[in-house]
Amino acid sequence: MKRRRFGKTELELPILTFGAMQVPVPEDEAVAAETTRRAIQSGINHIETAQGYGTSEERLGRILKDYRREDLIITTKIGPTATREEMWKRIEKSLKRLQMTYVENLDIHGINTWEALDLTMRKGGCLAAIREAIDQKVIGHIGFSGHAPCEVILATINTGEFESVNLHYYTLFQRNLPAIKRAAELDMGILIISPSDKGGLLYRPSDTLRELSRPFTAIELNHRWLLAHPEITTLTVGCTYPNEWDDHLVVGERDGPLTEEEAAAVERWMAQYNLLGDTYCSVCGDCLPCPEEINIPEMLRLRNLTKALDMVEYGRYRYKMFENAGDWYPGRRATACTDCGDCLPRCPLHLPIPTLLREAHDLLWEGKQGRRRWA
Repeated sequence: MKRRRFGKTELELPILTFGAMQVPVPEDEAVAAETTRRAIQSGINHIETAQGYGTSEERLGRILKDYRREDLIITTKIGPTATREEMWKRIEKSLKRLQMTYVENLDIHGINTWEALDLTMRKGGCLAAIREAIDQKVIGHIGFSGHAPCEVILATINTGEFESVNLHYYTLFQRNLPAIKRAAELDMGILIISPSDKGGLLYRPSDTLRELSRPFTAIELNHRWLLAHPEITTLTVGCTYPNEWDDHLVVGERDGPLTEEEAAAVERWMAQYNLLGDTYCSVCGDCLPCPEEINIPEMLRLRNLTKALDMVEYGRYRYKMFENAGDWYPGRRATACTDCGDCLPRCPLHLPIPTLLREAHDLLWEGKQGRRRWA
């Protein structure tokens, strides 16, 4: 397994990280233990969890007792708190669950809004507790995860308080490239969140995406595209069962620039957008803010993927999250559009946005509500 320097933390991480959100899922804990064992034996010794991931920390605490602590790199994530005292309680809770006295990395989990950033930066609040924990060698380093608009992620990076960032960035979602570039300028470690799931349900690709990817799998091609970015340290892989590692480990020794064959396959993905003609949305975000709080760029991105790459399952999976995932996936569904027209003069492509929103809703809405896994 290739390794990369995690920015100014100086930690050497494998290019694949075991994201342990799914660890609580198998009824038989032995299955979760075997999934973890396969990761570690493959050289994936960075394990990332969160206090909010159900029983993930507790299960890992039991499973990881079978391994030498010095061979592991542990990241856990805790949401921002209003006070120093509350953050200390949460740190102690995570350590107790993990059955550890120290974690290499702690992330503030979910700086998704300006309000969450303000809360995080409050003087004498949660950052004060984390700095004390670092001084006491309870925590090694501090980072954050952001599911926010790029502007909020950039502002958080620019506080200078963090050594690493977890964010969304994929072949089929490149809006956060400015944050990637800025984090690299500040020598921050960069972890990509859930590239196979949030990046397009790539473990169940559409037939179109599967054919365009050949001779590679969709997972493999997306991983390779990401790892061709020297700024990126590691990709989080959230396997539930041991055999799920097979599709990911094929890239474990391949972290250089794309080969000609890989680049050609990626170009085939991108060329599909030509099918949309003058209805293609570049996801620039200039249409915002919407007075009805519709997440227009994300809505039209899902339409792009559905129409160009036949990614209906992914589009429906994400669309049903609107109005149900809070600031982790914000925005109202397209039915909230009142045809006010505020967005129209701001669109550089002169798209008929209300019409496209209604089309997206008709394509993707199944009448089913969605929610975050551990909401």
